[in-house]
Amino acid sequence: MLPAWLQDELETVPEIAVFSTADELAEELTRLHERHPDVTTLRRIGTSRLGDPLLCLTIGSAGEDALVFGLPHPNEPIGGLTALHLARRLCEDDVLRERLGHRWHVISCIDPDGLRLNHGWLKGPFTREHYARNFYRPAGDEQIEWTFPLDYKTAYFDAVLPETAALMRLIDQVRPALMCSLHNTEVGGAYYYLSRPEPELHGVLQEIPERLGLSLDRGEPESPSMEQFADGIFRMPDIETLYDYHVAHDDPMPEKFGGNSSHSYARSYGTLTLLSELPHWDDARVSDASPSTTSYADLLREQAAGFRELVTWMEDILAATGDALTPTSAFVRASRYYARAMGPAPDGIEKRAAEPASQRPATVAEVASLSDSVHMFRLRYAGMLLRALDAELGIGNATPAIRSAQAKLARQYDAWIAEAEEGSSMVQIPIRSLVASQYAALVATADHLNRAR
Repeated sequence: MLPAWLQDELETVPEIAVFSTADELAEELTRLHERHPDVTTLRRIGTSRLGDPLLCLTIGSAGEDALVFGLPHPNEPIGGLTALHLARRLCEDDVLRERLGHRWHVISCIDPDGLRLNHGWLKGPFTREHYARNFYRPAGDEQIEWTFPLDYKTAYFDAVLPETAALMRLIDQVRPALMCSLHNTEVGGAYYYLSRPEPELHGVLQEIPERLGLSLDRGEPESPSMEQFADGIFRMPDIETLYDYHVAHDDPMPEKFGGNSSHSYARSYGTLTLLSELPHWDDARVSDASPSTTSYADLLREQAAGFRELVTWMEDILAATGDALTPTSAFVRASRYYARAMGPAPDGIEKRAAEPASQRPATVAEVASLSDSVHMFRLRYAGMLLRALDAELGIGNATPAIRSAQAKLARQYDAWIAEAEEGSSMVQIPIRSLVASQYAALVATADHLNRAR
């Protein structure tokens, strides 16, 4: 189903050995403007919380506007490389610019502060352990993607971050016809979010990752509230939908998000938003929709038990260290947030397990995605808490409580690392394939919109 021009675009992505740092992403965006001043403008759209300039490269001068930004979550660096490759191709190829239409606004990194806290794993080795031990993801009210204004029923948020405010101003200025927030996940397969169904585009999006040797993820969605358009393609989530789902199921509203998303902010302009999720490690099982011999309800109960164990560990460690931890530490803030935010999750999952619809065999894909979710959250959030404790020891805040908590959590974390690796069928995906898949989805969507005009 892939047209010849799109197959050719896949071949334009070079081999890539490592991910780029915050400085490298900004420097390359600047160099592109210096090389192509005739078709680009470069401007500062804002300033990060720690003082870095936020740069936007505009390419072309005709057509409706398209907005692309990388690193809306700072542990997701594929999008920075995708944004740079897109900008490079648009600068260099007049025919491609004409085909895709649009005036392009490209931000290679919207969260340089957060990306710096992931620098420890960006150059490899690309093992899951090295990634997890150097991982950072902000607390919900510090995530740029989820700090747009929100006023829905009893949910309210207006503590907009400076980086989010910069995106809001840009969205209001250009009113994009297309917006791509560049994300990635960790393990499994590729999947997409669209703000509205685009049936003519779905087949192309599904084929792109498989053409590059990636699995299309047919496993458990990120939330049971997600509306599925096609295999591996879901409606873009927003807080309103999540809110109503939890109210309908008599669950407390999760504290996972601070505010609403970039999609929710841009939708008043009729923007088509694409979000493509790519994993660092592929698990071919996530494409297998055949039934397994495992009960779906039992899988949910196992997931709930795993989450409950993690929450208990985090709560106990944080209680034991108390006010001794440095409150301004990004790792401390994130650890306290995720311990609190994950607290209600096990009860909600157990409720789902008791529903009649859950009394069925799980698919092979669901077995893979549900079981790995426990490993993923253990390694992510316990890993950040361990980084918080290590940092306290590093600055000399070595109280007996912190020393004891660090030693205890380090032993348990080693055990969780070993458990995640035992019997793992994951395969590391070449960075080039990840960037090519995300890039192809982006330009295919732009071409689809341009031809539909």
